[in-house]
Amino acid sequence: MAKFAEPMARLIDELKKLPGVGGKSAQRYAFHILRGTDEDAEMLASAIRDIKAALRLCSVCNNITDVDPCVYCSSTTRNLRVVCVVEEPTNIAALEKGQNFQGAYHVLHGTLSPIHGVGPEQLRISNLMQRAQSGQIDEVILATNPTVEGEATAVYLARQLRPTGVKVTRIATGIPAGSDIEYADEVTLQRALEGRREMP
Repeated sequence: MAKFAEPMARLIDELKKLPGVGGKSAQRYAFHILRGTDEDAEMLASAIRDIKAALRLCSVCNNITDVDPCVYCSSTTRNLRVVCVVEEPTNIAALEKGQNFQGAYHVLHGTLSPIHGVGPEQLRISNLMQRAQSGQIDEVILATNPTVEGEATAVYLARQLRPTGVKVTRIATGIPAGSDIEYADEVTLQRALEGRREMP
C-alpha cells in the first residue's frame, strides 16, 4: 500500500469518513484538492467552517436551516396545517423536486431501530406531538421510507398521533412508473394492491 505524506494521509482519512467515499475516491479527492489553487482550498475549507457555524435545526420542523423558523415553516403561501413527516432533511429536497406538495414538513432525523439502539427518545418527535396537541395541524402525512424501520416508525407515530384527533395518512407505495411487474418483490406488489384506487 502506498505511503503518503502525513498531511495527505490525514486528508484521505478524513475524506473516507464521508458516506459513499472509499479509499480510492478519497485519494482522488485529496489529489484534486492538492492540485487546485490555494484559493480553491481556502474556499472549500471556508464553506465547511461556515456550514458548521451558520446552520442549525428549525425549532418548528427540525429541518436544517440558516434562519429560524425555516423557509417552509415561515412561508405565507404554504398550507402549514398539513405536515409531511420525513426521515431526513434530504427527503424534503426529493419531495420539493416534484412541486406537488405545498404543505409543511417535520424531520425525524432517523427511524426507530431497536437493533441499533434507536428508540422514540432518539428521534425528534416531541415538537411534532406539541404541534398536533396544540391544534396547529389538520393532517400528518407519514412519508417514511418503505423499509422495516420506516414502517415501524410510521406505525408508532400513527398510534401516538391518533389521540390528538389529527388525520393521519401514509404515502402510497408500490410499483414505480416505467418499471416491470415481473421484477417487483412481494412486499412492493402487496403495497401496490393495497394502495389501488378506482379508475376515473
